[in-house]
Amino acid sequence: MNTQFINAGDGSKMAVIPEPQYILLLEKAEMLDDVAAYDTAKLANEEMIPSSVVYELLDGTNPVKVWRKYRGLTQATLAEATGVKQSAIAQLETGSRHGQTMAFYQRIAAALNVDLDDLV
Repeated sequence: MNTQFINAGDGSKMAVIPEPQYILLLEKAEMLDDVAAYDTAKLANEEMIPSSVVYELLDGTNPVKVWRKYRGLTQATLAEATGVKQSAIAQLETGSRHGQTMAFYQRIAAALNVDLDDLV
């Protein structure tokens, strides 16, 4: 690495490097931050959500449908787990069913093992 040291007026030293080397150092520092964040999440046993799930949610796909599919459940199995009819799940996923109670969403969130905020 081609580094030049400069003595500052306050007695400290400053390092000057070429811009391409500086950019490379920034990229490596960001990579280290990403690795540290991943390691922290792994140690905390946080669930790693695939990007495909995130993209579907960002694209506006109904969150109940996205999480149900990600968990490998059919509408019928989710309905059975929540004590509602399969048709209610289908209507919720298509947006033709509105005005559900929080208790309804809480049962779905529990069955899908997600936070309530991820559904509403």
